[in-house]
Amino acid sequence: MSSVAKAAGDAMFTVSAMEHLVATWVVKVWQNRRLGQHAPPWAPDQRHSPNTLFASSFAQGGFGLRIPSPDSYYGVLPASYVMIHRKRGVKIKNLWYDGPALDDHRGRRSPRGGKHAGLWRIRRDPRDRREVFFEDLSGRWHALRWNGLPPEGEVPAFSDARVDELLVEAARRGLAPRDDRDLLPVLLDLLGEHVPVEQWLGRRAEKAAGKRGRAGQAREEQRAQAADRDRHRPRQGIEPIRDTAAEVVPLQRARQVRSAVDADRRRRRERAVPSPMKPPGLLGTGDRERDPFLLPSPDDDGEPDE
Repeated sequence: MSSVAKAAGDAMFTVSAMEHLVATWVVKVWQNRRLGQHAPPWAPDQRHSPNTLFASSFAQGGFGLRIPSPDSYYGVLPASYVMIHRKRGVKIKNLWYDGPALDDHRGRRSPRGGKHAGLWRIRRDPRDRREVFFEDLSGRWHALRWNGLPPEGEVPAFSDARVDELLVEAARRGLAPRDDRDLLPVLLDLLGEHVPVEQWLGRRAEKAAGKRGRAGQAREEQRAQAADRDRHRPRQGIEPIRDTAAEVVPLQRARQVRSAVDADRRRRRERAVPSPMKPPGLLGTGDRERDPFLLPSPDDDGEPDE
């Protein structure tokens, strides 16, 4: 390997490393620059920087610590204003969501006035479209699950961009689903395409898939985990992504996709065969239950006794 290729391979920053580098430069370099024409009027002949002015303001007026409410997370999310359907819940960006929190408001108009009079406000996180958030009349927030999610198991997080791909792929297949549950197999197919099966087999196949696909998967998973941290509710079983995120996430996400695909296939098999089938007996079971050398009686017609 040439020295140029080796240097190009080493010259790489992860998201967290780049964030730390920029923050360090801002605090140590940019915020320490000397102010010229913007010097404070009460000390025009003194040397001041943004950092020293910040410290002076603390010395003069103190510091009023304000801890933000956990609900502040919901207030900055994009909002949609919709009616609540009696059976299906709410439709947010082409997907339907529902939950027990809507039961008292189905078919009713919101007391909201103005531009969105009569509509209910629903917030969504573009990084994770498995849930949206509904604020009731008392100001409490409730999570509403996507109707396409199974009642049990875990489906990997998917973003706004993946929803657009899902709808395009469903239209290409000629699907007109009456229920969002019909979209789940299409979504899992899309997630499987972004995590090729070869990457499930080992490190060598993962390298062959290329860095671009791994980086994209890492970014999407990082966004989903950041959304969970913002909600102060980390998902169980998901370890925080470290500097090796681009290497770790593809295999981790592949396991999630594989588990979700297996669970969806199992549910479809169970729906196709509602009553459990009785497995056949072991080979030779009938001979052990009845003596093969015993002659039947004249009255034995071969039918079982009632």
